[in-house]
Amino acid sequence: MPQAIYEFPLNEKVRTYLRLEQLFQQLIQVKHATENWQYIHFLSSLFTLLDLLERLDLRTDVLKDVEAHEKNLVLWSQHPNIDNDALQSALQQILRLREELKGAKKFGSELKEDRFLAAIRQRFSMPGGTCSFDLPNLHYWLQQSHERIQGDIKGWMSDINLIDRGLQIILAFLRERGRFTTVEAPKGFHQGIAEDKNELIRVISATDQGYYPMLSGNKYRYAIRFMLFTPNMQGSTTVDELVTCKLACC
Repeated sequence: MPQAIYEFPLNEKVRTYLRLEQLFQQLIQVKHATENWQYIHFLSSLFTLLDLLERLDLRTDVLKDVEAHEKNLVLWSQHPNIDNDALQSALQQILRLREELKGAKKFGSELKEDRFLAAIRQRFSMPGGTCSFDLPNLHYWLQQSHERIQGDIKGWMSDINLIDRGLQIILAFLRERGRFTTVEAPKGFHQGIAEDKNELIRVISATDQGYYPMLSGNKYRYAIRFMLFTPNMQGSTTVDELVTCKLACC
């Protein structure tokens, strides 16, 4: 049975982390592009990511979470059945990242000062604003050699590599905190109580049954409602039958 994982954050910090993760995934997919439209998509995703980074001071939150994971690894090292080599490798990675974060500037500050990016950024917020008559400098850049363009992209990505590495570690630890269990949702509805440290709800649901999950909640409780992708004959979009899925509270 084809399935998909849906992730629902329970606080604003994790919501921001997941949005940034998705943007980084888009950047990575396009950074080896060869077509002009792919480069424009890369720049659009880059500017969206910068908008998020500039609105928030994420360095403090990321550093705090990395330090919390360091403490957890130290505690796990006392467990008799732990793979000590793997744990020490992870701990060294965390320690290096922590020191880099302590000495880092605000995320995205270097890219904000890039003359080319600053010159074209505003037009990307306009519908159709990347035409050659709007941005002749962009279209000049698009006509440069593949090596030149890829070199620029590599440089821009290196400026935000630190936050990407931090998010990968934080979200990996967060997802590993929860284990999937099978739950039933009578009439397409399931609710639960979030534990103190729960920050993320993950749902594995079938993708060939015509429904998908939606979640509402906070750090105290949550509710999952399964919705029909296509309304039924009565025009309703709510599922009115038993749904079985897998759920993890992280």
